[in-house]
Amino acid sequence: MKPLTETEIRASFVNCSKGEAKRLHVPQDLATQPWEDLDYLGWTDPRSPSRRYLVADVDGATYGLVLRINEAGVGAARRAMCSLCITVQSGGVSLMVAPRAGKSGQQGNSVGTYICSDLSCSHYVRGKRQTGTPGMHETLTVEQRVERLVDNLQSFVRRVRS
Repeated sequence: MKPLTETEIRASFVNCSKGEAKRLHVPQDLATQPWEDLDYLGWTDPRSPSRRYLVADVDGATYGLVLRINEAGVGAARRAMCSLCITVQSGGVSLMVAPRAGKSGQQGNSVGTYICSDLSCSHYVRGKRQTGTPGMHETLTVEQRVERLVDNLQSFVRRVRS
């Protein structure tokens, strides 16, 4: 992923108002992010832990999404699989819901999918972080796992945009 500035991140959000994008918390450590190992930038709002943000490059443009999770389901010990990176974790995957962009989202329509609660899919597929949960044995290379993550991520972002 290409390095992004705070201004670029705020301008990328498609499923919230411009005022909301101006007020949301952006990570202060953008200069030290491992951009070359990220397929998207994801973080938790420190003021509202049920709120997550995801910024990704899709179709040649940068798109930011506001996500919500059900805090009651976070930390539960049941095993689940992330729909983006296909990583299995015990208690580390949450249903994240994004309001659709535009008029559809203003009418209350949303899109949901299961995503790693810590939004660290890029690190899991590259083997830089472990879940501590036995998962499936995969024969895919790291490059193939990254490609699958990017494909799944782009599909999710496109569903939110449309």
